[in-house]
Amino acid sequence: MIQKPTASARAVRLVEDVRRGAIVALMVFACVAGGVRTVAAAVSAEVLAAAFPGADRVGEFAGLPPAAPVYRQGLRIGYLLSSRDVVRSVGFSGKPIDILVGLRDDGVIAGAVLLEHSEQILLIGVPEAKLYRFVGGFVGINVIERTSVDGQVTPTKVPDAITGASISTAAIEDGILRSARLVARARGLMGAPRPTIRADPATFTVAGWQDLIADGSIVRLTLDQAAGGAIVGARRADALFIDLYAALITPRRVGRNLMGRIRFDRLRASMGIDGQAIMIAANGPYSFKGTDFLQSGLFDRVQIVQGAKTIRLTTKDLHLDLQRPLTPDAPDLREIGIFVMPNDQGFDPLADWRLELLVADETTFGLEVVLPDRYRPAKTAAAGEGEWAAPLWLRIWRERSGRIVITSLALVALTAILMFQDALARRQRLYRAVRLGFLGFTLVWLGWYAGGQLSVTNVITSLHSLLTEFQWENFLIDPLIFILWAYVAVTLLFWGRGVFCGWLCPFGALQELLNEAARKLKVPQISVPFVLHKRLWAIKYIVLVGLFAVSLHSITLAMVGAEVEPFKTAISLHFVRHWPFVAYVAVLLAAGLFIERFYCRYLCPLGAALAIPARLRLFDWLKRREQCGRDCKLCAVRCQVQAIHPDGAINPYECTYCLTCQANYYDNTVCPPLVIDRKQQAARGGQLR
Repeated sequence: MIQKPTASARAVRLVEDVRRGAIVALMVFACVAGGVRTVAAAVSAEVLAAAFPGADRVGEFAGLPPAAPVYRQGLRIGYLLSSRDVVRSVGFSGKPIDILVGLRDDGVIAGAVLLEHSEQILLIGVPEAKLYRFVGGFVGINVIERTSVDGQVTPTKVPDAITGASISTAAIEDGILRSARLVARARGLMGAPRPTIRADPATFTVAGWQDLIADGSIVRLTLDQAAGGAIVGARRADALFIDLYAALITPRRVGRNLMGRIRFDRLRASMGIDGQAIMIAANGPYSFKGTDFLQSGLFDRVQIVQGAKTIRLTTKDLHLDLQRPLTPDAPDLREIGIFVMPNDQGFDPLADWRLELLVADETTFGLEVVLPDRYRPAKTAAAGEGEWAAPLWLRIWRERSGRIVITSLALVALTAILMFQDALARRQRLYRAVRLGFLGFTLVWLGWYAGGQLSVTNVITSLHSLLTEFQWENFLIDPLIFILWAYVAVTLLFWGRGVFCGWLCPFGALQELLNEAARKLKVPQISVPFVLHKRLWAIKYIVLVGLFAVSLHSITLAMVGAEVEPFKTAISLHFVRHWPFVAYVAVLLAAGLFIERFYCRYLCPLGAALAIPARLRLFDWLKRREQCGRDCKLCAVRCQVQAIHPDGAINPYECTYCLTCQANYYDNTVCPPLVIDRKQQAARGGQLR
């Protein structure tokens, strides 16, 4: 299918070509110059050299999923694929992300080229060199190799996410790896399934020798002299011949309890991803090792039998000779050997196996080993089956479960503050402590650490998604942003826009905390005349309408215009940007030292966007007195955003719901009507109720 790229995509690619002036720009330019989106037509010599170094020809894109064979001197050496064609990869913006991936026949990524994206944090904010270095970091990753954590199959050696753009880079990572694995599976590159044992540290529990015996983790065979054969010097037929133990020690609960953490971790590191290890231990006069292994290197008295396979153990397989297990209740054992199973023997840890003991008269005794269910994964991961089966948004929610819990608890606490605001406002000191403490949490944890800063770009991309192709996955890809937007949507109906602007906006919190410090330092505060102040309100609405109008022509240009928001610089990127962006934020914060929440009052398009649906607010929780605006203008003077009109009315579309006016309302040392009432009662000798 041939489809011309959008004007925004051509503009972005042209800018990249001019700025980079190197091979990656040539690759992107080649894709645009062709005037088509189909990858087959976009693969120029430069693109092929970057996506699959050493290849001299690429075939046609075909099959399901679509991929093109890549050749060197007439021999196929791998495949070329597009993440957009294979998995329809999209980013946090809801727009497609297209990465051209070169996949060798051995499952190793040969190269990756970012062809198209509309991620605002990556377009403006993250240096291009860092972005292309991240994409290039996937070169050399074997998509067939994997580790299993909590039943989720993930590849190894994934490059670190870009700071401030973790969701966007996670989308790129998902597009590269998931599409490569699907193509590898469809083209038969994955090979036969390799069993894995879940070795999740979270499954470790302390267990003694007897506990492991009781649940079948260790199995035991005891033979007396009559069964095992006469030993020279034996006095009785019922005397012990051998007390033999065997166990698969790959699961942490078994291996770490028997070997100790340090020894077990060394063992796991030496085995590799799919390595397996067993323990053979014995007590009694008969040795399962014997002495012939010193010359032959073969332990001829024991062998592993699994189905039709017989595995002979050698000195090369002996990882460690232990003196005794570390569990305090273990018996005194004459010999303990830790053996790493040979990879070429096809040992399956999930299948039953038998340890056979050979004695002097060629008699063989078998010790049956069955892996307990507690060590079996819920579903054994086969190569190419179930990998990345969970959608990207669900995997991100699992990975960020801790942040989700903390954010949810904070929102519950904020809801309690809002529901019981009168009780809090009556206690002036408690109110100030709660207010400043929550703002500190919003700035430091929610903003700088967890990245929970909402933006007008979320509003614009959401509107475009609703107007074009709505997909819930686009909204769920960042759990904190989704939770915050859901909470803000509900609180708009109860309390208006002020819940977010006054309590949950990290940049708003930064402004207020800096202004609080400025007041403590006696920095003079500027009171903007209300007539001028009312005119300046309109600026943020004009900015909002302008951004939306631009987005109808080019979403990319709208993202550029959204740089009027200082959130990306101050919160998402922690001020690590080029100096013009930092200088812009510094000017806004400096203005906020003299005019509290200067940016929130006059420039914030997000605040304007929230004010529009705030007209649907169902309740009016803020209390006013008949004297407000007539006899007293104290609250209007003290309002941090001048949201109280001279007549005493509170403008709900500008109010940040800081509750300062409510604290004044209940303070009989501040509110003039209460002060007068208190003095009158004191004069009468009474007490204020």
